Amino acid sequence: MKLLNKHIKTILLAFSLFTAIHAFSQTKQPKTRILFLFDASQSMLGQWEGEQKIKVATRLLSNLMDSLKPIKNMEVGLRIYGHQFSVAQGNRSCQDSKLEVPFKPNNYNAIKAKLANIYPIGTTPIAYSLEQTKNDFPPCDNCKNIIILITDGKEECGGDPCAVALALRKNGVTLKPFVIGMGLDVEIADAFKCVGNYYGADNASSFENVLGIIIKQIMNNTTVQVNLLDQNGLPTETDVNMTFYNSFTKQIEYNFIHTINHRGNPDTIPLNHANEYDLVVHTLPPVSKKNITITPGIHNIIALDAPQGYLEMEMNGFNEYKDLKCIVRKKGSDKTFHVQDFSKTTKYIVGDYDLEILTLPKTEVNNINIKQSHTTKVFIPEPGLGIFFLPSSGVASILLEKDNKLEWIYNISPNTDRETIVLQPGNYRLVYRGKNIKNVIYTKEKSFKITSGASTQVRL
Repeated sequence: MKLLNKHIKTILLAFSLFTAIHAFSQTKQPKTRILFLFDASQSMLGQWEGEQKIKVATRLLSNLMDSLKPIKNMEVGLRIYGHQFSVAQGNRSCQDSKLEVPFKPNNYNAIKAKLANIYPIGTTPIAYSLEQTKNDFPPCDNCKNIIILITDGKEECGGDPCAVALALRKNGVTLKPFVIGMGLDVEIADAFKCVGNYYGADNASSFENVLGIIIKQIMNNTTVQVNLLDQNGLPTETDVNMTFYNSFTKQIEYNFIHTINHRGNPDTIPLNHANEYDLVVHTLPPVSKKNITITPGIHNIIALDAPQGYLEMEMNGFNEYKDLKCIVRKKGSDKTFHVQDFSKTTKYIVGDYDLEILTLPKTEVNNINIKQSHTTKVFIPEPGLGIFFLPSSGVASILLEKDNKLEWIYNISPNTDRETIVLQPGNYRLVYRGKNIKNVIYTKEKSFKITSGASTQVRL
């Protein structure tokens, strides 16, 4: 019965792996390059259910090579450590790591041949071996570089595998490694979790299962659903650009417009098996989430609070301005994050904002509240027209007169003696001095009033 169950389990694993391979081969993918970093240190001579671990690992890894052969857009390589120099040879054993089978198409049989002739004699220079892998991946513009580290022991040469793995990811050499720990104690296993995606294997059967799981994760599409949540916690917000950055390299990885699909759900996004992303959703103002861990080979959901409403500005009458703009700032902030066209309705994250509408003079409207799925309307007075006639060209300014104070508003062109200006309702003064007059006492001024929807002629 046990033998029958084992055969059934093997058949199911093979079928599952074949299904993943078939699905993978039907889609356009970057070239996937898997480097197997294999432990051939002396401890691999230890027993696993009556068989040496080295024999179990090499046999099952050789079987895996046969399963990978149907995949056209994949290359594999093999680096081995602990197989050239004995522990007694000191420093040489701590640099005992060699790329035995470099990447190239259809080298599966070469890897099987090499695995068949390994004999463990050395120590465990994991950090050194990981560091050497940066030279194992030839340059490639569209490749997904993956390391699968197989070990039955901890670092024995004083290196820091975690730091090395992190440096490889930051420099864009590889993605987060997969680590298969063969019968490791809990304390040692925990130390490997910072290196990569850790999987424990306590016997031959679990080692085989882990290999299958990792390969399926590598080959299957990793997808993400981004839920932009409204104030009720529902993923209803959409139609906004969002950018995924690599958390380590800070490079742009993906750029999408968020979409609700035909089923009414946020649409899924296919992602390569990268480890961590920074996501920026380009709402106004933007919302973001850093260090997002993506679980490979499954559907992931990322949720961000992004409740939004609308801002619309209207003129109480006819708008004489040709291209009126509004500066939008968060309430109490002096930083401009958006300039809105007066004639457009624009979406913002819910909250309080201060507006500076670039009329003449500027119209300030503070503490405007944007509510969920609601359009907030801001009304400003209709302007009037000031038509200015000067004795001749010269230096002329328009000042707003309010609360017994004058505020500069506008300079009339020094090359004209007539100009029409759109102004908001209020009391003003025109101050003028002829171009060729060099005495201050000949300055002239005239008070005038602008009324909404009316034209006012001002003559000196």
